Amino acid sequence: MDDQKVSVKEIRQNENRFLSSDIFESGHYVFPRRNGEGVLREEARDIPVYHRCDVLVVGGGPSGTAAALAAARTGADVVVLERYNHLGGLSTGGVVIWIDRMTDWEGRQVIRGFAEEVLGRLPPEAVAGPDRSLWGQRDADLAKYWRLRTSAFHGIVTWAPTIDPERLKLISQEMLIEAGVRIVFHSWAATPVVEDGAVKGVIFESKEGRQGLMAKVVVDCTGDGDVFARAGANFEADIEEGDVHHSMNTGFMLGGVDMATWLAFRSEQEQAFTEFNALGRDQLGFFQTPYVSWRNDIALFLGPRQSGLSALNVDDMTEVEIRSHRFMQSHCEFFRSHAPGFKDAYMLLSAPQLGVRHTRRLAGVGRIERGQWGSGAVQPDEVGVSPSVSPKFPVLSVPYGALVPARLDGLLAAGRHISCDANSHGFMREIPQCWLTGQAAGAAAGIAANRGVAPRNVDIAELQATLRAQGAFVRDASEAVQVASQAETVSG
Repeated sequence: MDDQKVSVKEIRQNENRFLSSDIFESGHYVFPRRNGEGVLREEARDIPVYHRCDVLVVGGGPSGTAAALAAARTGADVVVLERYNHLGGLSTGGVVIWIDRMTDWEGRQVIRGFAEEVLGRLPPEAVAGPDRSLWGQRDADLAKYWRLRTSAFHGIVTWAPTIDPERLKLISQEMLIEAGVRIVFHSWAATPVVEDGAVKGVIFESKEGRQGLMAKVVVDCTGDGDVFARAGANFEADIEEGDVHHSMNTGFMLGGVDMATWLAFRSEQEQAFTEFNALGRDQLGFFQTPYVSWRNDIALFLGPRQSGLSALNVDDMTEVEIRSHRFMQSHCEFFRSHAPGFKDAYMLLSAPQLGVRHTRRLAGVGRIERGQWGSGAVQPDEVGVSPSVSPKFPVLSVPYGALVPARLDGLLAAGRHISCDANSHGFMREIPQCWLTGQAAGAAAGIAANRGVAPRNVDIAELQATLRAQGAFVRDASEAVQVASQAETVSG
């Protein structure tokens, strides 16, 4: 890394952020600028229609898997189109196997439904996290223990487990097959089919060539808003400079480790740990310490995080992948030489999916904004509840309007590209929140297809009742009055 000009921004945990992190910037690139110029004209041609369905979910990541299941359970004919060979997206292929908080600060699980069901179907050996009896505990020793295991924040134990990605792939796949969802792997949506201001399907590419996939309702779960952006919907792309949520990296895992020994070192030898970090930054430039995984013998690395690069630029994405693979090797060698518990470590797996945190955000009928965090208000079109970023704030009501394009019809959006401001995106992009919005969008898409109405005209009461029947946590009018009263009491 000596040939790279590197700067480090330390992002400290505060009331608006979950974890502290280092973000690394560099002006160095492996390849020179591309020399393409001019345009090519593609001739018009007829393409075959692969399938016609009620609901098409584009992207089989966390939000897409939840959306497909929810839509299928309304009785709709559902297809999920996925570019990789598995479901789960970043929670599996991206090895983001630490699943962020699903409980409020009192220990009540508020992200439920699909989230609760899919994790509940994993075998005990595929999940590591605190017992339900500990959720919400504020004991200092318990919080310290679970903080090192990514399940305690602000001195409170939460439900934020780590999981076996291969098990999650399998369970996700089987849940959709059981529900009658048609899964189409190894296929990439190229362009939406738009007629009279409404999305009618997509044209996709695969080894079979270019084909059409038509639907009554399309749910964009690409994570980057590829479908709604190419269909002409408005979106935002601003970011909060210096925050971790706009950086990228490829996650990786090292095997042959003893995480118990590493965690004891980190917890009991604070000065030595500080010196270890300083040595790592000095020798490697780009540096990241590990997270726990679901096993003691596997260490998880979700960095080093790199900023100043775009996940909509193929050259930038290639650059991140090249750097990340080099980081995996350099970290493995450094930890073998210097880290307690890592003397027998080896490179186990680099994620097949790039770890993208932010690209586009939908301009929706509704929007989640920083100014809403403190009110505790229950939105009239609530489709789920997200934990807040700190005990200072109540839980956050997630509105259906954040999934509905302001103008475009025939389409809903779920996952990290929903309608919200840059600050709120920092937690609404997390995997449990993607499960939440995916389930909501899928249920709404199924209702819209079944009723023959536009997604924006779905009856909210029916949608909320459907989500509750599917196990989601959605509050009713009486709870809205109670929450508003409590918020007034606190503010008073």
